[in-house]
Amino acid sequence: MHELSITQSLVDTVLDRTGERTVTGVNLRIGPLSGVLPDAMRFCFDIVSAGTPLAGARLQIDEPQGLARCRTCAQKFELADLILLCPCGSADVEVLSGRELMVLSVEVA
Repeated sequence: MHELSITQSLVDTVLDRTGERTVTGVNLRIGPLSGVLPDAMRFCFDIVSAGTPLAGARLQIDEPQGLARCRTCAQKFELADLILLCPCGSADVEVLSGRELMVLSVEVA
């Protein structure tokens, strides 16, 4: 479960930026193609943030859809997972979104 180490890095990064100020919320964007499970991050966040200024903070995760464009037929289509295959059958696709793993904002008291 690599989400534990990713969540630890998230908490460490937020603490580096906010110091001892109380953090009330962290807003993330995690795409379905990032390889990170949002539910696992939610579980890990409470554990990793315990005893820090982030303890009790709300973790909000935006989960955008994966989106790709086929280079063969030019059709745009949704990607739910890492199977990069257009409905037309072509594997020559460009991923437009879904790989995001980013902090959107941090709320402090």
